[in-house]
Amino acid sequence: MNLNQITVPTLDIQMSINFYETLGLKLIVKSPHYARFECPDGDATFSIHLVDELPKGEGIYVYFECKNLDAEVEKLAKKGIAFDELPNDKTWLWREARLKDLDNNQIILFFAGDNRKNPPWRI
Repeated sequence: MNLNQITVPTLDIQMSINFYETLGLKLIVKSPHYARFECPDGDATFSIHLVDELPKGEGIYVYFECKNLDAEVEKLAKKGIAFDELPNDKTWLWREARLKDLDNNQIILFFAGDNRKNPPWRI
């Protein structure tokens, strides 16, 4: 089994398309209620779908791995992307930056290297 895609809800398809294209995703499918993107690296895709109401609570957390995290965050900040948390080292041995998309979904840009799948505490 392999993960194909993650789909998150949006209240505005076009504004979300613009946001995710600014993050660097490539739009490959577009309809009035749905859009899908290719990630710049790997085979995974990411999609958004139009909803009348967003889920309650904390929302969805989406992680995008970036080999050059600090440089990527700097580049995106220059494009006007606002970050809630700039790159910093976490106790779980990842380096992360956090932001929210227009629908309040939590987006985490990170670099974990080998620790992504093989942390010292791996079972």
